[in-house]
Amino acid sequence: MIIVGILVGAVVVRWLMHRLIKRIVRTATERHAARTAAEGGRTAALLAASGLAHERYVQRTETMGAVLRSIVTIAVTTIAVLTIMATLNIPLGPLLASAGIGGVAVGFGAQSLVKDFISGVFMIVEDQYGVGDTIDTGEAVGVVEDVSLRVTRLRDRSGVVWYVRNGEIVRIGNHSQGWSTAQVDVPIALTEDIGRVSDILRVALADLPEHDPRVTDPPTVTTESMSQGVITLRVSARCLPTQHLDVQRDIRALVKGALDREGVQITAPSFGSGQSKAP
Repeated sequence: MIIVGILVGAVVVRWLMHRLIKRIVRTATERHAARTAAEGGRTAALLAASGLAHERYVQRTETMGAVLRSIVTIAVTTIAVLTIMATLNIPLGPLLASAGIGGVAVGFGAQSLVKDFISGVFMIVEDQYGVGDTIDTGEAVGVVEDVSLRVTRLRDRSGVVWYVRNGEIVRIGNHSQGWSTAQVDVPIALTEDIGRVSDILRVALADLPEHDPRVTDPPTVTTESMSQGVITLRVSARCLPTQHLDVQRDIRALVKGALDREGVQITAPSFGSGQSKAP
């Protein structure tokens, strides 16, 4: 009867702890959903891009809940087994000593596994990246397809799938969080009026954020350099993450059209004495 009582107690404790963890997870996600619902427009888009969207938060919270439930199950089971053995008058001293020695040996052999696991926990808690993010791990650059506590799987632009152990990731560059910058250099002739050309570009791009939801702020125009008969103006626009390449293409088309309408000369590449034009 004592053993049955221990087993029943273990099951009840495990059920109560799992229920508590699920309630905490549910409460956290509901509160975050309420905060997210209060955001709108571009702010919501930036929140989503920054990993703060509700779906991303739910995924991270549920993952940590699953880890905690596994830890609770292991702890309750271990305590129940040891209690039952003590009830049956099985000597625990030699067993615990052997387990301690075995644990040390396994610990030395599984250092990399433990390192990967701990790194994976921190990556999930800190939301360093998630599925769908474009990241740079130092060894590989690609889109994350799966994140586990031990391995991160990502696919690069060539279609190659990389399996990167979490413990081996020293730094992470996340291209999908926050915002990115689209930059377009516009070379014009040295004889052109910098102020006039800058005004032309500002007017042509002023309403870009209203027509393109990927752009979050009006573009800026600055003088980047002057050399060899060329003035280089730089158009910069803050946009949603990973969208800068597409935005740059659209800005080039708008800039070309505006300069053509105003008759502004765009310089052609110059060739030095040691170079020749292709036929």
